[in-house]
Amino acid sequence: MVFILCKDCLIESMLSRKLMFLILGMGGVISFILSVSVGSSGMGLHEMLRMLSGDYSNNIGDILDYRLRRTILATLVGISLSSSGCAMQSLFRNPLADPYILGVSSGASVGAALAILSGHGTSHEIITAAFISALMAVYAVYALGKKSTYFLLLAGIAMATFLSGVTSFLIYISGESLRQVLFWIMGGFWTANWTKVKVVFMTAIIGTAVMLYNSWRLNAILLGEEHAMSVGVDVEKLRRVIISTTALLTAGAVSVSGVIGFVGIIIPHTARLVFGEDNRILIPASILLSAAFMPAVDVVARVSAPGEIPVGIITSLLGAPFFIYLLRRKRYEVQG
Repeated sequence: MVFILCKDCLIESMLSRKLMFLILGMGGVISFILSVSVGSSGMGLHEMLRMLSGDYSNNIGDILDYRLRRTILATLVGISLSSSGCAMQSLFRNPLADPYILGVSSGASVGAALAILSGHGTSHEIITAAFISALMAVYAVYALGKKSTYFLLLAGIAMATFLSGVTSFLIYISGESLRQVLFWIMGGFWTANWTKVKVVFMTAIIGTAVMLYNSWRLNAILLGEEHAMSVGVDVEKLRRVIISTTALLTAGAVSVSGVIGFVGIIIPHTARLVFGEDNRILIPASILLSAAFMPAVDVVARVSAPGEIPVGIITSLLGAPFFIYLLRRKRYEVQG
């Protein structure tokens, strides 16, 4: 009888998860359509459908092309940051960890600022400089703190602080380039192009595949390094793989969009409230949730002001209260 009840509960749980995955998938589709249909030009879904039927008047095709690449870029950046956030929180066994904890965003900001100030401010050059400097920052952090996750965390904080100071100095001396540097740092998708989409598509596909493949190993390390080793996980190798993959995913995302904060915390924890701690389910759920979240936030950025609010500002306004909630919840768990 107990077995039957447990089996029924298991079936019910699986059905509810499938339903939630279906809802997330539908939410992603709705968010994608909304993002392509809404913008400051005033052209909505009806005009877009006219273009698809063969009407290319009034630059509808150009507007659709811009919105389409912008929506795809936002989706891929969200996927990259959310899957990295899941992995970092499991690796560090810390719910407050995020993809930027290893200094990726600070490194990318320095590279982008240097490219802009040196006069090499084309889209391709900024992407290249930000990507390379982000990877260099992570490599330096790993070299300093590879003895343990604790030392990695400390090295990441120190590196991020130092590079933030470098970025602040570059902003101070930027002169006429100040606006361009600041807008890049605040993060957004207004400069979306197909080159950026290709860059982040490659890093997102490779990175998420690695995260999904190692999801059971991340589950093992959640219970402690000793437990992970007892079930056959090479902890040091896993740490290298996850950190390298996180660096790839986050550097790819930041190099094409600037610094968009808190996504790596908001999305994984929202998914965790519904799907639990199992990374085999949590990572795919976070991917689907971010695919719905980021295009929707980008729509808000486009229509909430006469110009445009950087997406990084909106995610920070949403993420900071959520971060405080996590801190309070963690405190109550410790006291309990």
